[in-house]
Amino acid sequence: MADSTPQDRLWMDALADFLLEQQGVEAIRLNPEERSVQIATLGQVDAEMLQAQLNQVLKALDAEVLEKAQSSSFSGLQLTSDDGELTLQKPSCITAPRFWKWRDFEWPEAEEIERQSEEEWKAMAVQAAICGAALVAGFVAEKTVSSPEWLVHSIFGVAILSGGWDAAKEAWENIRERRLDVHFLMLAVATGAVAIGAWEEGALLLFLFSTSGALEHYVLHRTHREINALTKSAPKIARVILPDGRTEERAVSSLRVGDVLQVRPAELFPVDGTVTKGETAADESTLTGESLPIDKAIGGSVFGGTLNLWGLVQMRVDKLATQSALAKIITMIQTAQHLRAPSQRFTDRFGTNYTLLTLATVVIMFLVWWLALSVPPFENTEVSKSAFYRSMTLLVVMSPCALVLSIPSAILAAIAWGARRGILFRGGAAIEKLAEVDVIAMDKTGTLTEGNLRVSLVESFPPGKEDDVLRLCVTLDANSNHPIAHAITRYAKEKGIEPEELLEFHSIPGQGLRGLTKDGVTYVGRRELMNQGDFANWLKDVPDAPLGFSEVWVLNAQTMGRVLLKDEIRSGSKAVLAALAKEGVRTVMLTGDRRAAAVQVAEELGVADVRAGLHPEDKVSAIREFTLEGKKVAMVGDGVNDAPSLAAAYVSIAMGARGSDAALEQADVVLMQDKIEKLLSARHISERARSIIRQNLAISLGSVIIMAVASLFGIVPLSLGVLTHEGSTVVVCLNSLRLLFVKEEETELS
Repeated sequence: MADSTPQDRLWMDALADFLLEQQGVEAIRLNPEERSVQIATLGQVDAEMLQAQLNQVLKALDAEVLEKAQSSSFSGLQLTSDDGELTLQKPSCITAPRFWKWRDFEWPEAEEIERQSEEEWKAMAVQAAICGAALVAGFVAEKTVSSPEWLVHSIFGVAILSGGWDAAKEAWENIRERRLDVHFLMLAVATGAVAIGAWEEGALLLFLFSTSGALEHYVLHRTHREINALTKSAPKIARVILPDGRTEERAVSSLRVGDVLQVRPAELFPVDGTVTKGETAADESTLTGESLPIDKAIGGSVFGGTLNLWGLVQMRVDKLATQSALAKIITMIQTAQHLRAPSQRFTDRFGTNYTLLTLATVVIMFLVWWLALSVPPFENTEVSKSAFYRSMTLLVVMSPCALVLSIPSAILAAIAWGARRGILFRGGAAIEKLAEVDVIAMDKTGTLTEGNLRVSLVESFPPGKEDDVLRLCVTLDANSNHPIAHAITRYAKEKGIEPEELLEFHSIPGQGLRGLTKDGVTYVGRRELMNQGDFANWLKDVPDAPLGFSEVWVLNAQTMGRVLLKDEIRSGSKAVLAALAKEGVRTVMLTGDRRAAAVQVAEELGVADVRAGLHPEDKVSAIREFTLEGKKVAMVGDGVNDAPSLAAAYVSIAMGARGSDAALEQADVVLMQDKIEKLLSARHISERARSIIRQNLAISLGSVIIMAVASLFGIVPLSLGVLTHEGSTVVVCLNSLRLLFVKEEETELS
């Protein structure tokens, strides 16, 4: 592809990766001008899941980029362009495309998705309201002696039309795809009710069905709104600093890694990057939920969509907009909506096959009542109802509306609850599985501890020159990106000690730094770096850093000393571990740190089991050991070295948006606020969701079984069947919505 640019390659890589990863997907066809996208599939595929995963690829595609594409072989795929339409397909034989099924997918816009979901549930609510009002009016007219029959039927007809409108659209779409579902069942029952003169029962059925549908779509809308709140925080324009010093505004989607941006006070950081000039503080509450401002100096990391509070800074672009922490969070939530929970797979069975089984059962029972038991086929008597009436009642009570909604409604509500509080569940499986965990393994650094070293003490030998030691140390460390150097620089700034002029500077890999200042040659680094010549004899008499501390030595002709740093324990770690122990959950520390330091932290926090000096593969072995014992293990971590053990765990939990990409990719749950206390909140909302799911299943299954058995004996009137069936659906939706209003402090106390 001679004419392609690096930007072309980025989008084509994304498309190619998507196509190669999807089983059953053979080709993608895009038309950027018309904002249309089609996917060719072979066999059964999950259309909702494909849409969720495709969204992130499509959102960032630029029409001009795609229109430049020419016919080419790309990543083993065939890429062609015809009249602005781009097609990317897998290798296949000549006849294979005949069997492809092209499906239309949406080209997503966050605001459009939210607007449509809001319009949908409001329109359904209006239809349900009209149906309810007409239903009440019909009952009143029916009880009025002077009301003609045609008027009563007309009013009930309005109720049936308004209540069944949405069900009719859904049923028609499914019939076109040769599928039958509960919408078809509801319309069949309503039609049957009208056929036997039970107009009010038919209207009541569709009123309750449309009301439950509106409630279901309201839950979906709430989740879309949470996603869009994050999407809206992503800026669209960035100010790029050109080589000649001028600035130019560009679309965020066109930024490249390495670009230098200017960000003014009260503006949003466009993408993830590193501060290269200036200092400020950032409001990261939209991303992590953290309410306190986070200081940002040279070398500090900033995240796209967060607010620059007061400083004029320059930043280097480290990640593309589609790879930012914010974009990943949005992807997690969108994908989570379509990842099925284990128990949801149970209700997935209630599709076309169950509908056909229900219809067959109803037909058979109609024949049994009519031909075998001599029940009049269509005429109701004072003694008993007709065979058709009984069949319609059986059809109502066997419809699995409440059962189908019992699990996804609770899962969506739990995902929305977590998203508002900085807890991201990557699908229903994560929500259900977290409550089952009986062992929680945790990394030490960055999980139980802050992961940020803080200066505890500055020593000079002889005493009295502590400020000189700190000044020399910060003079060299100001030019280093090492986390320890950042901690010392931050501490010196708090103390009002400024770095001196540095005439020369060299980094000594794995050892430290060498610099030339007005005081001469200065070394800053590890004890091993200083262990030279006569100084080594003196140094051996100086005790090692206290347990749990790190040391940085400073040495020149006039001054010697060291800076002691310590990784502080997270303020909430001890309380969280105590709460987990109270619940009977075993806690384990898996760390690569020295055993003595790990044991000290474990004893202070009350960790039941400590395993120190571990490499990544050792952590995986520990996880597998617990698994072989029949335990369900959750792993909590934040670093690249935690990614393998996160993948091996039954449930994987990553700490914060600042966690490594590898950890975030493996995590089933992400605690965005970098607060270990959120682990309790996540676990307890998981328990609440499981409890709600059990209640929903009991309500829905119980009502189906009891009413179906009663209907076989002909003792259930159609109106009671309608009320029980649709009433259980409404109760299930309302029960699930309770999760949205759980207070977080309640989860921590439960």
